[in-house]
Amino acid sequence: MTAIILTAQLAGVTTLCLLVIGTPLAWWLATTKNRFRPAIEAVIALPLVLPPTVIGFYLLLAYAPGNWFSDAWQQLFGSKLAFSFSGLVIGSVIYSLPFVVQPLQNGFRRVPATLIEAAATLGASPPDRFRTLILPLCKSSYISAATLGFAHTVGEFGVVLMIGGSIPGETRVLSIALYEQVETLNYAGAHTLSLGLLLFSLLVLFAVYSLNRSDTPLLRSGDNGR
Repeated sequence: MTAIILTAQLAGVTTLCLLVIGTPLAWWLATTKNRFRPAIEAVIALPLVLPPTVIGFYLLLAYAPGNWFSDAWQQLFGSKLAFSFSGLVIGSVIYSLPFVVQPLQNGFRRVPATLIEAAATLGASPPDRFRTLILPLCKSSYISAATLGFAHTVGEFGVVLMIGGSIPGETRVLSIALYEQVETLNYAGAHTLSLGLLLFSLLVLFAVYSLNRSDTPLLRSGDNGR
């Protein structure tokens, strides 16, 4: 239960951070014509193809004492990053970033430009347009982004193992607990954890595909609007 609670906390905090960071980033990527956009998109998408242990290794170096990032964190918050919950959150945000940014970016792109222009003509400010027009139209994209970000954080292993280890109540999440069950030949416990994660993953994918299917009218209107 401790691993389950810790995993839920990590996924929840990470998802909240990802939505806060991912919203302006996805909006910029969806609307900008900056020539550096492909390079930024490539950097964001790196966790999709890069082995998690590579990300974990460089994060571990960044968390090491004497590194400017680690020292700045220590001075600001008075705690270390390596093998801590805060360190896991930062690693999880980096590792799950494309799973939140890309659905939001696609959702923003599908909003008909004519609707945004009409709202601007009627005197709506950019924040008003985003709150009253764009957010409602992209509701399913936000749900998909939050669901994928949460689920991906629940299933991460390599990054957690590299920067967090297995400290009960601090960094020992479900994926690490499963690994330890197999390592100690406790296959009954491993089956229980694996089955739970398998069912959870299936439910997440079913929800995301259902949302994408219901989002088809917006996709068509967005294409026609452009």
